[in-house]
Amino acid sequence: MADGEYSADLITLIDDEGVQHEFEILDAIETDDGRYCALLPYLGDGVDGAAEESEYYILQVVEVDGEEELTEVEDEEMLDTLAEIFEGRFEEMYGAE
Repeated sequence: MADGEYSADLITLIDDEGVQHEFEILDAIETDDGRYCALLPYLGDGVDGAAEESEYYILQVVEVDGEEELTEVEDEEMLDTLAEIFEGRFEEMYGAE
């Protein structure tokens, strides 16, 4: 990879219907309540994967039968708190737009 070239950190998730979805991992944090990832739907190489209209998803990392899985954060208050943390980190990493 050339200097300054960006390479997305990608993950493929399979939904309840067995459909695969590719996401870019924007950030991950660990709190007293667990580990969480911020994911953005990946649009592919050569496409601006961080389209302004796109929303990101916050998922919790849980261990099931010794394997890590991602699950929805169902507690709205926790989700709001995590969103504030991620937004602050995004500002630090990418600058205010």
